[in-house]
Amino acid sequence: MAQRPHLPRSGRLLAALAIALPACLAVPSTAIADSHTPEEMGLQIALQAQARGEGFGDFTARQTMILRNRQGQESQRDLRMKVHEVGGDGDKTMFVFDQPRDVKGTAFLVHAHPHDADDQWLYLPALKRGKRISSSNRSGSFVGSEFAYEDMTNQDVEKFTYKYLRDEACGNLTCSVTDRVPVGKGSGYSRRVVWQDRDELRIWKVEYYDRKNAHLKTLAISDYQLYLDHCWFAGTMDMVDHLTGKSTALNWSDYEFQTGLDDGDFTQTSLRRAC
Repeated sequence: MAQRPHLPRSGRLLAALAIALPACLAVPSTAIADSHTPEEMGLQIALQAQARGEGFGDFTARQTMILRNRQGQESQRDLRMKVHEVGGDGDKTMFVFDQPRDVKGTAFLVHAHPHDADDQWLYLPALKRGKRISSSNRSGSFVGSEFAYEDMTNQDVEKFTYKYLRDEACGNLTCSVTDRVPVGKGSGYSRRVVWQDRDELRIWKVEYYDRKNAHLKTLAISDYQLYLDHCWFAGTMDMVDHLTGKSTALNWSDYEFQTGLDDGDFTQTSLRRAC
């Protein structure tokens, strides 16, 4: 059986979509012993990545969301986001849509928690109120995209069990491939298969399997850039739904770090005022 971690919190892998998937270098990588079981090796990889994913403090960024239908027709949405690290708990994140007009002012707030279900709220300007996203609805589409609500929050180590599968080439790099199974109820996925490069522990690809263990979606991540001299952040994320033929690309830009955000910037009141 895959191993579930019961360990003190040592950091977090920000993956709201993981969000921007930082891989920070403050914690050096250590070798994963081949003598460990596949479950132990998978857990060690996840713990190292999580520990290296902290230390950015807070950041803001802009995103361009490109929605493509099966015929390749595209529509674009522009949004901004902000993230605040919270010691001893999960990060706080807010997304605000600026364009086009039909989604302008829509905002999404996440309070992530490593051991408990995340708190999520969606503000809809037409209704002039926010609504809480229940755990049973988090497998649903995030604002019509191929990302689900559960993709838009931290993928904390404690929320999965792990099994190392193999090493293989991924482009010019060597990636460790790990199977991750959700621990809690309510996920739309039975498991995820994750490709991380051995040197920097950056995630390059994730395959998502539905509750019947059919390959549902694939997330490809690229264009990593180094910020703060020690954190890698992705520039492009492309999610493909293999059942519908639709895809959604997220292009990241205008990162700004350590801007002075605090908990007061991530309340339900601030959600209503975000637009």
